[in-house]
Amino acid sequence: MSMKLTLGHSPDPDDAFMFYALAKHLLPTPGYEFTHILQDIQTLNERAMRAELDITAISIHAYAYVLKDYALLRSGASMGDNYGPMLVGNRAYRREEIADQKIAVPGLMTSAFLALQLFLGLPKEKLNYILVPFDEIFGALARGEADLGLIIHEGQLTYEGEGLVLSADLGQWWFADTGGLPLPLGGNAVKKSLGPERIAELSDILYASIKYGLEDRAAGVEHALPLGRGLDRALADKFIGMYVNELTLDYGDRGKKAVREFLDRGYAAGLLPEPVALEFV
Repeated sequence: MSMKLTLGHSPDPDDAFMFYALAKHLLPTPGYEFTHILQDIQTLNERAMRAELDITAISIHAYAYVLKDYALLRSGASMGDNYGPMLVGNRAYRREEIADQKIAVPGLMTSAFLALQLFLGLPKEKLNYILVPFDEIFGALARGEADLGLIIHEGQLTYEGEGLVLSADLGQWWFADTGGLPLPLGGNAVKKSLGPERIAELSDILYASIKYGLEDRAAGVEHALPLGRGLDRALADKFIGMYVNELTLDYGDRGKKAVREFLDRGYAAGLLPEPVALEFV
């Protein structure tokens, strides 16, 4: 009898692309049956805090709080390689002006929010922010509820069409500030309680799913397209290429160094409660 496992991921084109082969049962998964749970990353982060899901997409920021229960799988990383979360608004603000503005942010445990605090050199207690679901930030800006929006996902490609102006690309800042490291945004985490043997098997299955999508790209993009809010096929393909690539298949030394640097800086700045002893499987 197959072991039933919960698999949480975001309703976004990149995650849908990663799990296309699994969702469509195009790969052998001997001994395992997956229940796909699609929820926004903030909700998945909160569920990870409660150790509710067997495998889950998770913000690298949030991973710092769930070390007891989860390890990071080698595949499934979302990295911004000289691009990433953006601060946009009706006009551009200089870096020294940003902290004085009201900022709509997509979640306190998102990596984008940790990157914002590192970029500004300020903890959240000194920022004027409101929490807004990531897909409602454009609306909040249009209604004047915030001066700036911290945008993630496909908004990075569509903000200009909303008449918005870029103040800062946090991925570009991070790349320059670290001498060329990608900004680690998300990963896939697996429950440690499943044990080393099962975790190794699951790691291979998720790796195979991502590899399948990269090798059958057109079909994977077609599968993901309905989740690309406001994206046509060309933009969806571009967005997927930004966040599903060789770093997604395996962090490699560069990706692992980036994760360590991100979380080490978070702790050094007093933004994380303790040093993070990373565990990649």
